[in-house]
Amino acid sequence: MKPRAFWEMVLGAGRSGRWTMVLSALLLLDGWPCGRAYGQEMITAGDVMMTQLIQIQEITKIYYLGDDVHLTALDRVSVSIDPQEFVAIMGPSGSGKSTFMNIIGCLDKPTQGRYLLDGTDVGLLNSDQLADIRNRKIGFVFQGFNLLSRTNAIENVELPMLYNGVHAKQRNERAMNCLALVGLKGREHHHPNQLSGGEQQRVAIARALVNDAPIILADEPTGNLDTKTSVEIMNLFVKLNQESKISIILITHEADIAQFGKRIIRFRDGKIISDEAVKK
Repeated sequence: MKPRAFWEMVLGAGRSGRWTMVLSALLLLDGWPCGRAYGQEMITAGDVMMTQLIQIQEITKIYYLGDDVHLTALDRVSVSIDPQEFVAIMGPSGSGKSTFMNIIGCLDKPTQGRYLLDGTDVGLLNSDQLADIRNRKIGFVFQGFNLLSRTNAIENVELPMLYNGVHAKQRNERAMNCLALVGLKGREHHHPNQLSGGEQQRVAIARALVNDAPIILADEPTGNLDTKTSVEIMNLFVKLNQESKISIILITHEADIAQFGKRIIRFRDGKIISDEAVKK
């Protein structure tokens, strides 16, 4: 996924004037526009009430490919995820795990069923509301780092705060804190081509943290990394889950990576075939 596609997906760009303005400034200039400043009360992951964070109720997703041709990607799936859980989603290609991820990430809607995200019925939201809830509730980390090449680490981490109108000084402070949290203190002004693959993924994780979203949704985050770096990144996710109380939802096909979680949900043929706690 290229940076343009990433930001169109997360911000919902192109669906309203404000999104187009932000995206154009970021990708055409690859520089730093100033967002409209206003006060904002932040809710940290630790403040989330201990109720079900994600409730998936009898969700079915059908893709219609033509006349009388359709593909059932998810078939009456029900599952819940509590705050502060670390859940790994596994399954072979075509099992439905990617469709499940897209629905959890508010990137797609089910054909049938109901999805409640922190008490909000996602199926009732319009495009701008979906973009807003993604920005507030979910931090995305993908296999590709999706960093702007001519923008340094701190500026990349500041990007999600633009829509929220966070003042420049506060953006800078929060981005610096998140980079320090992921072990990149002293590397804030380096550009992506000056960072290793593991360091670039740490920048992406810091970007996912900066809006204090209660969920990190990580899709194959170690796919482009060597074994040693993969372990380092997974240990960082464990630390964020245990110390910062952030819910981690990890999509992976690697069994050893899934073992870093506390719970593994396995998909096959659009259905959940197992949902088990990880034995440490």
